[in-house]
Amino acid sequence: MMKHIEVAAAVIRRGNEIFATQRGYGEFKDWWEFPGGKMEPGESPQQALVREIREELDATVEVGELIRTVEWDYPAFHLTLHCFWCELTCEALHLNEHEAAAWLTKDTLFSVRWLPADEGILKEIEAALE
Repeated sequence: MMKHIEVAAAVIRRGNEIFATQRGYGEFKDWWEFPGGKMEPGESPQQALVREIREELDATVEVGELIRTVEWDYPAFHLTLHCFWCELTCEALHLNEHEAAAWLTKDTLFSVRWLPADEGILKEIEAALE
């Protein structure tokens, strides 16, 4: 049976912009994603997001509603990706794990190379940014 990984992703919104990060390591190095990460045993997606954003970005977020859960088969594993709207509760963001980051608008949303699973929610995000 294929390995199953469950992760939570933060779609951090600031007005009509959303925050995206570029992976600095691994098989998908240089691809773009929404920040977040694997859920620990017994952790809700929301709790995982608060912890991961603190670890990855030295930032605190308020987790809002679920945008959608994406199911995606990568070659080596199956991914369940819970994507939530989030808002920063602090001004500063510090990239601890990513090589780059950007605030994207509706016009620039598709200008970066998204990870396939993350790409699955771009239509909903684009609609929300109108």
